[in-house]
Amino acid sequence: MPKRAYQPSSLDKAVPASVVEKVSKSKKKQLIGPLYPYPRKMDRLDYENKKEDLQVELLKMQAWVKDKGERVLMIFEGRDAGGKGGTIKRFMEHMNPRQAHVIALGVPTERERGQWFFQRYISQLPTKGEMALFDRSWYNRGIVEPVMGFCTPEQHKRFLVQAPEFEQMLIQDGFRIFKFWFSVSQEEQFRRFKSRELDRLKQWKLSPVDQDGLTRWKDTTKMKNLMFKNTDTKWAPWTVIRSDGKKRARLNCLRHVLHNLPYDGKNKKVAIAPDPKIVGSTKAMYEVS
Repeated sequence: MPKRAYQPSSLDKAVPASVVEKVSKSKKKQLIGPLYPYPRKMDRLDYENKKEDLQVELLKMQAWVKDKGERVLMIFEGRDAGGKGGTIKRFMEHMNPRQAHVIALGVPTERERGQWFFQRYISQLPTKGEMALFDRSWYNRGIVEPVMGFCTPEQHKRFLVQAPEFEQMLIQDGFRIFKFWFSVSQEEQFRRFKSRELDRLKQWKLSPVDQDGLTRWKDTTKMKNLMFKNTDTKWAPWTVIRSDGKKRARLNCLRHVLHNLPYDGKNKKVAIAPDPKIVGSTKAMYEVS
């Protein structure tokens, strides 16, 4: 199939000209982020085979969570178009939705705005035998809200103090917490936005807030670094996922969870440690935004 000609639009004005040029000249399977360790996208057949094996392990893990009364909490954060939603979808594809819930809260109501900030999230936490996957979480106040002017500097500062304390209480009560930051390059983010703009089935994903966010790359990076500095703790560390390649990001995020939970019947040839070029601590990948 011939490559579709690049179509300029108003989105082009939201990013540096060098990014537009790089995206306009890129090939479909080429990965163009300057720090991404692989030059091309993963082969689909290889991806599907590995995904199926990992999803079998997910079912074993879910049975263990239910039988042992575990409470597993996964937080998926990152820039817009970073790949969070697609990864959550692969987690949930074959799991029992009665024991695994996706939490994607909308704009807070007037009553919720008058509550303690964490209050609306507490009711969404998993009970024994459940998993909760947060498609964005209380970390909205860590980055999105201060960047977009949706909270005051005082509220943001208070959040950076309270979030680690809140998470420590959860850990002490027996929750297992995974915090993922999906790290996408400016080039790949822009390319995904352009794809959404042209795809009638994906245009709903391209909101005015998303488009405005394109112009705030440096502000988001600044807030991300501040968030990591204050909330990357020993009891609830951040795990960075390099997500320019969606397929590798999904597989390695699944591997990270499976590798780190002691569920019964684990196939250690499948639930291996994730690729260290794709998954790592904030210290290992701190310069990746």
